[in-house]
Amino acid sequence: MKKTIWAFRPIIFTLLGLYAAVTIATLFFNVTVFYIEAAVLVVVCAYVFLRLRNAQKDVYLFLKNIGDTLSGTQREAISRFPIPTLVVSDANEILWYNGLFSKNVLGGNDIYGQDVSLLMPNRDLEAEYNGKTGFDISYNGHEYTVFVGVSADKYSKLYICYLFDNTDLKTKALKYKQTRPAVLHIVVDNYEETIQSLRESEKTQIVGSIENILENFISQTNGILKKPDRDKFIAVIEEQHMQKIIEKKFEILDQVRQITVADKTPVTFSIGVGRGCEDMATADKMAAQALDMALGRGGDQAAVKTTSGFEFYGGVSKGVEKRTKVRTRIVASALSELIESADNVMVMGHKNGDLDSIGSAIACARIAQHLGKSAWVVVNREQTLAMPIIEKFDKAGQQDLFLEPARAMEFLMRKTLLIVVDTHIRTLLESQELYEQCKYVAVIDHHRKMVGHIDNAVIFYHEPHASSASEMVTELLQYISDDDKMIGALEAEALLGGITLDTKNFVLKTGVRTFEAAAYLRRLGADTVAVKQLFSSNMEAYQLKSKIISGAKVYKNCAVAYCSANNPDLRVIAPQAADELLSISNVDASFVLYKTPAGIQLSARSLGQVNVQVIMEQLGGGGHHTMAGAFIKDEGLEGATNKLLDAIDQYIA
Repeated sequence: MKKTIWAFRPIIFTLLGLYAAVTIATLFFNVTVFYIEAAVLVVVCAYVFLRLRNAQKDVYLFLKNIGDTLSGTQREAISRFPIPTLVVSDANEILWYNGLFSKNVLGGNDIYGQDVSLLMPNRDLEAEYNGKTGFDISYNGHEYTVFVGVSADKYSKLYICYLFDNTDLKTKALKYKQTRPAVLHIVVDNYEETIQSLRESEKTQIVGSIENILENFISQTNGILKKPDRDKFIAVIEEQHMQKIIEKKFEILDQVRQITVADKTPVTFSIGVGRGCEDMATADKMAAQALDMALGRGGDQAAVKTTSGFEFYGGVSKGVEKRTKVRTRIVASALSELIESADNVMVMGHKNGDLDSIGSAIACARIAQHLGKSAWVVVNREQTLAMPIIEKFDKAGQQDLFLEPARAMEFLMRKTLLIVVDTHIRTLLESQELYEQCKYVAVIDHHRKMVGHIDNAVIFYHEPHASSASEMVTELLQYISDDDKMIGALEAEALLGGITLDTKNFVLKTGVRTFEAAAYLRRLGADTVAVKQLFSSNMEAYQLKSKIISGAKVYKNCAVAYCSANNPDLRVIAPQAADELLSISNVDASFVLYKTPAGIQLSARSLGQVNVQVIMEQLGGGGHHTMAGAFIKDEGLEGATNKLLDAIDQYIA
């Protein structure tokens, strides 16, 4: 031990000897300088010997403290400890290491007195000791796990580090992780629509192009590709290749979009990935769930599911409408049977319910009443954005149709049916307590599917290609009963108002069936002038909206505006301002931020070229391709704006 401690003594003594010789030589030239140098020499020698003595004392103190817990034989063998061992001072100076450390870790090199960061960069030994667990380092091509012990007294502290070489184990563990199977379920979104009007030769060409892209995609890995159906594919690849695919953001989505048919409609994929699973069966199940999520969000994207949740890639296109009235008829029949078997019916939308939420809820309540059941619309009047239509029903003497969430709990029965409209997310419900108390739940929604959706619904009628929940309910009406008197003019106006709101006056997300639904409501007596009046506002609100629009800034073809005013009508004004900003040339999306007592609310709109849902999801929100929102807690307008700009940058990247 003593030899190890004093291994660097010859160098120090040589330097001191040279300095002493120079001092003696000075005696023959200048006595005064000689005395000065002699004094300095004495001080230096004293300092050097003191430091060496303290270093030796510290190491011996450390070994003594360790030795107290060891047997006599173990104390004798401390220097020949069978694990590479390192002693470090509290100043991070390397004081000692055993022979195994010198031979196996350093390869015979000498690092006495150097900083321990040479071996363990960015490591705090005190924190590692308090953590009671080892940490990993790499050195000279080897992998080590380091465990830290401490020996301390009131004067100093020493750290003892034990290095376990587990290079082979970690190499095998990494290889195991890299070769774990990831399962991909791939579906051609618009297969039927793509080939139905093509000639046989054109069909063969399109199908061949699709399969060629997939084969090239898989050939870059060592995976396998199978085709269980004409529009479905299943692939199994290793995790190491899956990581590269994710890093490239599933570029296959862009490649297949280059395939277009005669009417310039692009071909798109929906991909569900299950990865990070213990076995193949679990990965396959998670891939199916991820594919369902990708399709529920509109298609043309990849959803990756792991044990920690979902990740989404793509989703830049508008998606292709592929609804069929067959499913609507089946849902209508199932919903009728569910209502008839219930004791009573509650209908509920999302928080801060708008015209689409309240309009579709009113119609669902009328369906239940037509089938002979007591039914109510659960709404918080103080927070709803649809008070104009609710006031119309109040004036018509139908105020009993609406219940506050707290009062609705009084009408709960054993077989109460809860119909949720215009949302499928638990946390966005008007009353989560009511949802949790109801055993029978049906969901009718058109928003793109999000994580945290209601997963215990008896009926989950989800159509992301529909313009609005009101359009979906209008179609259900036509299959539930042939009686046109099931709903009156007021209910028809509420539904038409919901469609008008979500389509921005029949501009966005409108298909053939949207206009068919509007025509049906018009036949039931919906007054378009009365619907237009539902969107009217007072002069103060109009001026505030104009102020928000005039203060907007354009950032990468996105209009961003904010309002710091304290106005209760901002929940209505902000979305309207966002809609108006889309009329500015070279603006593909608009975002309006405003303050609320709890944080910052965002309203996002687009004309379809930008998927604002993806941007809002980065901020904890969600919504639809062209209409979304988010809420940011504990942030001011400036901080929330910076987060929004970062999210826009990430989306564009």
